[in-house]
Amino acid sequence: MNESSSESALRLKFPLELPITEHVEEIRALLLDNQVLIVAGETGSGKTTQLPKICLRAGLGAERMIGHTQPRRLAARSVAQRIADEMEVPLGSEVGYAVRFDDVVSDQTRIKLITDGLLLTEIRRDKLLNRYDVIIVDEAHERSLNVDFLLGYLKGVLERRADLKLIITSATIDVDAFSRHFGDAPVVEVSGRTYPVEMRYLPDEEAAENLEELLLDILEDIESGPQSRARDILMFLSGEREIMEISQFLRKSFGERIEVLPLYARLSAADQQRVFKPGKTRRLVLATNVAETSLTVPNIGYVIDPGFARISRYSFRSKLQRLPVEGISQASADQRAGRCGRVAPGVCFRLYTEADYLSRPEYTDPEIQRTNLASVVLQMRAFDLGDPIRFPFLDPPDPRLIRDAEKVLTELGALVDERLTPIGAAMARLPIDTRLARMLIAAGETGALSEVLIIASAMAVSDPRERPVEKQGSADRAHEKWQDNRSDFFGYLNLWAWFEDERDKQSRSALRRTLARNFLSNNRMREWRALHRQLLLAARSLRLKLNKEPADYASLH
Repeated sequence: MNESSSESALRLKFPLELPITEHVEEIRALLLDNQVLIVAGETGSGKTTQLPKICLRAGLGAERMIGHTQPRRLAARSVAQRIADEMEVPLGSEVGYAVRFDDVVSDQTRIKLITDGLLLTEIRRDKLLNRYDVIIVDEAHERSLNVDFLLGYLKGVLERRADLKLIITSATIDVDAFSRHFGDAPVVEVSGRTYPVEMRYLPDEEAAENLEELLLDILEDIESGPQSRARDILMFLSGEREIMEISQFLRKSFGERIEVLPLYARLSAADQQRVFKPGKTRRLVLATNVAETSLTVPNIGYVIDPGFARISRYSFRSKLQRLPVEGISQASADQRAGRCGRVAPGVCFRLYTEADYLSRPEYTDPEIQRTNLASVVLQMRAFDLGDPIRFPFLDPPDPRLIRDAEKVLTELGALVDERLTPIGAAMARLPIDTRLARMLIAAGETGALSEVLIIASAMAVSDPRERPVEKQGSADRAHEKWQDNRSDFFGYLNLWAWFEDERDKQSRSALRRTLARNFLSNNRMREWRALHRQLLLAARSLRLKLNKEPADYASLH
């Protein structure tokens, strides 16, 4: 171990207030004796920040790195910063992170926070993950496509690399499935810092018919309760539109008595941050299920749960990925209720009957069983990762979904008789959805690649146009100047041309102010530009031809 790493090891401290600290020696001993370990614990138990330090204490991370996956870029950055602060080292030295378009890692790095998607990309170059001593797969209970693919792949790597360790962390949801998948691996249960939550159900299903009246009754009940419980309220709703409608209704009904704050993924960063700052009056946060496990909203004493969410599902009949509103599982309902037991005893108002709750499925279907698998099948074929039907997925997808993915890839020209074509090999090297990748290759042939690079990268990132709740009219007027009546695609081209022009004329801080005035997200514009550059370099490496003359409407469409 180099000197700076051994010094860090001496400075390893484990905060006494975190429940995981009681288990440090137990986890260290199990890690030395087992190749795979499952650590189960709710948010707040300290597993995310302390496990990499326990690995260092166990002597791992000396010659190779400790890879620590996160499902989201924001989490990878913030967790890396937190661990670096606790170890009293600068970010990018012993502790670093790597996310799409941003990499803060050095030769000294021993703990590397990385998004699960980016680790999958690294596997293409390093099939046995020889750069790592241990991989920590965090938040595995979310059962995202990336996590399931990663766990299936790692099962094979562990058989070929006896020195590699794997730690899987999960909320206390179905941890036995992870243990069974890895040959009855040991499980350490770490309790979270939670308080009791009182459950209040509706007496009958008819009571849920008028949501607005029901909501007024609940809020009046909370307002008339003991002031010692003057904590904020979190209500889960299924989408932006519902959040807008309920927030307008509540502002009319309660005026200044309760501050109503929306929280959803497309909301501007500034509006999202308002949720995490203290307010002068009691606050009601109206959130999509982004607040279920990804974000912890502070000071919540009450949860209102109507019991619905938008769940992404692929239909192999219509060939479309849809977002229907569905009843949530018991596990999701329990996660929601737990949001109000973080700081003090809480109350969860479930807007359905107890019998309804008990009749719901125990868990949400893993993403791999309800998504279009074309990208997964393409990557597996291109990088020789085995047959998708025989791949050791935790929950194998329906064979019909795999056959459907192969049919889609055949229609796109990526497969012929289940074998990869030159078009398929090229598509696999473009880091976007299969249909967008095929668009780029076709654009190289029709003389529209310059424009389609802009459009495809725009379609692959979050929309940079912002519509703050209080200023939707102003935002729509600001965005009008880029609209094109012929098609939305030309709208993207107009916005891009305007942005590039402003970028050339202004300093970075002036450009940020210009974007804010025009209701555009600085971060998302930068993401769009970074992905465009990545795709441009990939297109050049594939020898796709950029057009010098602007493409006309017909060749573009």
